[in-house]
Amino acid sequence: MNQPPDPPPATIVRVVLDRPLRAALDYLPPDGRGAIEVPVGVRVRVPVGRAQAVGLVVGHATESALDTARLKRVGEVLDETPLLSAPLLELLRWTADYYHHPPGEVIFGALPAPLRAGASALPLEEHLQLTTLGATALAAGECRRAPRQLELMEMLARAAGPVAATDLQLMLPDWRSAARALRTRGWAELLELTNEAAPTANAAPAPPVPALTDEQAAAVSAIDAATGGFVCLVLQGATGSGKTEVYLRTVERALQRHQDVLVLVPEIGLTPQLVERFSARFTVPIAVMHSGLADGERLAAWRDAWRGMARIVIGTRSAVFAPLQRLGLIIVDEEHDSSFKQQEGGCRYSARDVAVRRAQLAGLPIVLGSATPALETLHNVAQQRYQRLALPRRADQAAAPTLSLIDLRTQPTQAGLSQFAIDAMRRHLADDGQVLVFINRRGYAPTLLCTACGWIAPCHACDARMTVHRGADRLRCHYCGADEPLPQRCARCGFAVKPVGQGTERIEETLRALFPEQTLARLDRDTARRPSDAEAVMQAVLEGRARILVGTQMVTKGHHFPEITLVVVLNADQGLFSGDFRAPERLAQTIVQVAGRAGRELRAGEVLLQTEYPEHPLLQNLLSGGYEAFAADALKERAAAHWPPFSRMALLRASATSHAQVIDFLDAARRSAGQAQGLRLLGPVDAMMARRAGRHHAQLLLESAGRTTLQRFLQQWVPQLEALPSARRVRWALDVDPLAAD
Repeated sequence: MNQPPDPPPATIVRVVLDRPLRAALDYLPPDGRGAIEVPVGVRVRVPVGRAQAVGLVVGHATESALDTARLKRVGEVLDETPLLSAPLLELLRWTADYYHHPPGEVIFGALPAPLRAGASALPLEEHLQLTTLGATALAAGECRRAPRQLELMEMLARAAGPVAATDLQLMLPDWRSAARALRTRGWAELLELTNEAAPTANAAPAPPVPALTDEQAAAVSAIDAATGGFVCLVLQGATGSGKTEVYLRTVERALQRHQDVLVLVPEIGLTPQLVERFSARFTVPIAVMHSGLADGERLAAWRDAWRGMARIVIGTRSAVFAPLQRLGLIIVDEEHDSSFKQQEGGCRYSARDVAVRRAQLAGLPIVLGSATPALETLHNVAQQRYQRLALPRRADQAAAPTLSLIDLRTQPTQAGLSQFAIDAMRRHLADDGQVLVFINRRGYAPTLLCTACGWIAPCHACDARMTVHRGADRLRCHYCGADEPLPQRCARCGFAVKPVGQGTERIEETLRALFPEQTLARLDRDTARRPSDAEAVMQAVLEGRARILVGTQMVTKGHHFPEITLVVVLNADQGLFSGDFRAPERLAQTIVQVAGRAGRELRAGEVLLQTEYPEHPLLQNLLSGGYEAFAADALKERAAAHWPPFSRMALLRASATSHAQVIDFLDAARRSAGQAQGLRLLGPVDAMMARRAGRHHAQLLLESAGRTTLQRFLQQWVPQLEALPSARRVRWALDVDPLAAD
């Protein structure tokens, strides 16, 4: 029987660039090398037009759509071994396909900025060594009149090889000036050599390990039993129920199996706290990845993961693409948080969903942890796609906090604080408790109003009001960043103006006047511009130096404040009547999360919600049945209205300098869709904020009962959008599984 002939050898190298191109480009291999000698996953320098660009090899081929004579050659291969493993490259391709984003931009987005620019993937360090000419000059005594140069030459001669810059700095702090003179004369040469030093492991003694509750032990056993195959486990636990201890125990077991672990958190502010917990428990090197790091720090963390030295990676959204070599477990903490979704610029991916796909492709367990799981996650549990693990009670045995509504219609208030809440604060502070006041609005006041003519200070670039920041004496737009001095008189009639409404800054001012004897801290984007700022505020609360904490959404995300016994939620009505169908879910999650800050460990907690709508079903559901009751009703509403997770959505967003341009593009986009089967198109309509940062924003909503139908349509439609003449006059982006329709 004749054997089929061997396939012809590959002669083409396929390369993607960090550019908005939908397809890879074809190149010939470098002179003297076959295509297969340029492995998939390495970076190459290639000619693009008259310039050179850094690309990444994604495949090989035996022929090209272009004539071979027209193909250019790869100029330089930058890596000896692939930067991206085959499984990680497959994940990145899936991400590009699912979110319909150019693959090169997705792939390069997973690399630190220096690697995108062509820097070495290996950690290099400067070394200085004596040349043969220098050794001869030293022996001949030619440097006697330059003592610093002579000292450096003798040091290099004793080393009999390259000496690292860090070692030279210790031995001879001003070595560089002498080195420049030696290099000019050809007596020494500067080299960049690989630094093989491993990251420093934590050597601190491990703290006492708490005993597990029965529920915690069952969760750890279930996660451990899932090893070796894909399982998505939803760890749903009341705030304070000990989810982090479950994480730590399962990570410990993964490390014992010589596996690496990826832990995702939604916010930079959570990273130091979690790193501290992990560092206190484990001695292995831990790499931290988030957007607050400098390029060099981010590159160092990436290298540690890529070289297999960091055993645990803790990071925010982009860390989902961390190049761990022996990945055995993924944990997504606060999985419901909207920060896991990229919502501005670039590929608009959900790190939680990509993490689930990574676990699926790699055949390993993933844990999604939250006290308030996303409705999509709970739907997957109900459909038995995910497995639920419950932690229904607090690990510290403290009773769940009592939840009460304050009817603002019957209560006197002082700058947004009801008298009932003020009295409760006095009571808890007198009992040596701490108090958290939550208002999800930063600044002093959301509006500056003229009481004579009704003028409201507008943002001139947005359909938004300027926010008063009295401490800085400025008006600021929280949408486009516009900033101007705070006026004392109306711009229209010249009458005096006054701030209306409350933000964290005004609440802080009111509380300082009400409780002058108490120390107070504020945690919002204005007071915590860097991760270290947030950490300092949290430390002040933990140590008891701050008795009252005023904060925004930043205080709700997993922080452990054992002495806080009272939580007051000032704007509980936000989201009750929003046009966004996800607003009630976000509101319920926020209330439950912030309520969970009260009564940790052994102290009883109290939560007060100020509202003008105490009869509202959402608030009554939370009061009587907790988040589970709310979620059950919300899922019934979603099913009746055919909203996600009972349908699939994509949003085509566009903006332009004129309203006509953006509507023309979206109209053309809708016409190009034709009569798509199984698909509903709504719009185009203006975005909720139609003018933002001087540009007009509008959108077109696509809805389908099934994911497959929507994905097949988008696969055909996106190339048509790119070909539209009007597409060149607007900025547009496709948002698959959008979290907000604005």
